Amino acid sequence: MDSSLLTEKGESYSKALGNRQVQMIAIGGAIGVGLFLGAGGKLHQVGPSLVLSYALCGIAAYFVMRALGELVLHEPTSGSFVTYARKFIGPWAGFASGWMYWVNWAMTGIAEITAVAIYVHKWLPDVPQWITALVALGVLLAVNLLSVKLFGELEFWFSVVKVLAIVVFLVTALGLVLTSADIGGTTAGVHNLTAHNGFFPAGIGIALMTLQAVIFAYSAIEVVGIAAGETKDARKVLPKAINGVVWRIGVFYVGSVLLLAMLLPWPFYNGGESPFVTVFTRLGIPGIGDVMNAVVLTAALSSCNSGLYSTGRILRALADKGEAPRFVGKMSSRHVPYGGILFTSGAYVLGVVLNYLVPKDAFDIAIAIASLGVITTWATLIFCQMRLRQAALRGELERPSYRMPWAPYSGWATLGFLALVVVLMGFSDGAEKIAFYSIPVLVVVLAVGWRIVGKRQQRHEVG
Repeated sequence: MDSSLLTEKGESYSKALGNRQVQMIAIGGAIGVGLFLGAGGKLHQVGPSLVLSYALCGIAAYFVMRALGELVLHEPTSGSFVTYARKFIGPWAGFASGWMYWVNWAMTGIAEITAVAIYVHKWLPDVPQWITALVALGVLLAVNLLSVKLFGELEFWFSVVKVLAIVVFLVTALGLVLTSADIGGTTAGVHNLTAHNGFFPAGIGIALMTLQAVIFAYSAIEVVGIAAGETKDARKVLPKAINGVVWRIGVFYVGSVLLLAMLLPWPFYNGGESPFVTVFTRLGIPGIGDVMNAVVLTAALSSCNSGLYSTGRILRALADKGEAPRFVGKMSSRHVPYGGILFTSGAYVLGVVLNYLVPKDAFDIAIAIASLGVITTWATLIFCQMRLRQAALRGELERPSYRMPWAPYSGWATLGFLALVVVLMGFSDGAEKIAFYSIPVLVVVLAVGWRIVGKRQQRHEVG
């Protein structure tokens, strides 16, 4: 969730979120269904080599964070990457990046409500997936429209649950691996990394195909840096926040996937159940699988809730610039941008339809398209940092002391990696190919949208 929007400076927003809530939301915001659900299907697809994908994407995420850190220290702003895109690339880039961020969250929300339906299916197998998704959307919409304070408090506790769940899993899993525990008839241990057709059971090429899904899992990791940029003491807080992201990537993401691969042979995992639930259910402790299912259900609701919140603010910011329909900028008497929230919920309804038409593929299709938004946001931040550095070399501005390491080579390497992820999507046989072929459609829609906005602004200036 974009925490740069949590302390919006516009007078019509209610300053209802405290530092405690903002910081916890930033920490928990990056822990969602990409890890809690997506890792299961990908482990089944490519085996232990998924760990390598998480490590590679983690390195890219680190450089994105460092680029964001330099930009925030140069100019702390509530507009975050949209503002930087306008300044260092051009007005059209702010428009495009803002709407691609909306695409990211709109598709992420569809993935989240799909995950909710999958989790509930464990308890209510006879209830159609689309009905559960619709009920979840109704509840979250009500929470977001009621008040910002209610949203903030719910998100705080949702994030606490998510972080505690990951910590409990890591400690428990490490103990199980070190003691070579029996888990439902199989032995936990390092041997599971290579014992079942090797570390790359599906081949290196197929393993690389998972990079897109892992990029999605890392989406929102950058909000820690954005949240730090909102503080009064950014120059002290931001370096600590960036360093915190490094170990969080290593422990929460890479550590979790590594332990999952060592706990059970990879064929035991599947895309229809959280891998965490799979492990705890096979332990045979009564009720423990249901408890973990409730935790990951909470995580999915939390992330979807965040999506409705952040897109409501993003759309209002675009509407204020005349770059979105006027309706999405509407505010309620409770200081809630209900126009943008309702607009995004309309996209989520399409997710309900997707769950009705293709319940087995809805999640994969949603995260594939959402990852395009993540890649666009990350690439925008890297490119803006490169432009900042060039401007500093020309003497046009002073570069902050906290800088992107090994620039500009690290920036070009990260952009190359992100381009590789997009190209690989075109070679996939699954949902990734659908997302790849949607790229020209998105480009045309954005180009037409910007042309309409430009003509409207010209008429306004003449008038």
